[in-house]
Amino acid sequence: MKPKVLITAKAHPLLQKSLEEKGYHVVAKVTISYPELLQEIGEYQGLIITTRLKIDKPVLLEAKALKWIGRLGSGMELVDTEFAKTLGIQCESSPEGNCNAVAEQALGMLLSLMNKINKASREIKDGKWLRDINRGDELTGKAVGIIGYGNTGANFVKLLQGFGVTVLVYDKYKFGFSKDYIHEASLEQVMRYSNIISMHLPLTAETYHIANENFFSALEMKPYFINTSRGAIHDTAALINALEQGQIKGAALDVLENEELQSYTAEENIQLNKLLENPNVIITPHIAGYSHEAFEKMSRVILEKLKL
Repeated sequence: MKPKVLITAKAHPLLQKSLEEKGYHVVAKVTISYPELLQEIGEYQGLIITTRLKIDKPVLLEAKALKWIGRLGSGMELVDTEFAKTLGIQCESSPEGNCNAVAEQALGMLLSLMNKINKASREIKDGKWLRDINRGDELTGKAVGIIGYGNTGANFVKLLQGFGVTVLVYDKYKFGFSKDYIHEASLEQVMRYSNIISMHLPLTAETYHIANENFFSALEMKPYFINTSRGAIHDTAALINALEQGQIKGAALDVLENEELQSYTAEENIQLNKLLENPNVIITPHIAGYSHEAFEKMSRVILEKLKL
């Protein structure tokens, strides 16, 4: 009998084809629920996930045959990797596959925000031709603060090279990468000197709400704020307050603290509406890193890392 692999999310056809060529029986259940996963996981030697399902201790205890978990994309916050390790389960993610896509979106959102492209376009649809109030800011010559210098942060910095910017990078766990326009910095220096701040962090207990009220109140240059990592990296209430108090010029968000809009409380709906109604805010539905090219590259990276 062939070993079975469960794919729990949309994946490039290359992934299933390659797994089948390597002798696996592949089952694709892209809408499988957590309770269903608990019941079925014991059948599988391999598991492919994205950001939808929590692979916690109860799931892993039922995964009697599981040998590996492949995460399409970056961030393993939904997987109890430490417990998986004790069970001999290999866990791999594929940030190398979509880091360029995230970086390109971050740059696109930033340029649109600084040049008021979305705002001006909406106004023209309403019959308004407004030039003076839509005067933009140039990226060239600015100081860009990067918080987190992993795959996506490093790729975003690479894309910024042609703009003649100064890049200040804070990464608690990386050192020795300063060169040319890239400078290692403390978090305080990033907050003090940056005209733009972009978050590129995994979501952990340490990074949860790192962009909080104290963070925003310490910003001296009224920067543009970008978050393409995880929604809970920023405190939504603090972000809204920072916008209202003029502590930041605008925000580009590809992620929200709660991305299940149909589950919103009354308070969450009020917060979302405040963000949507603000002309200096751009929100996209967690699509950074989801380009057509990244969709395929993530599968290739997972196959390589798992040595399948």
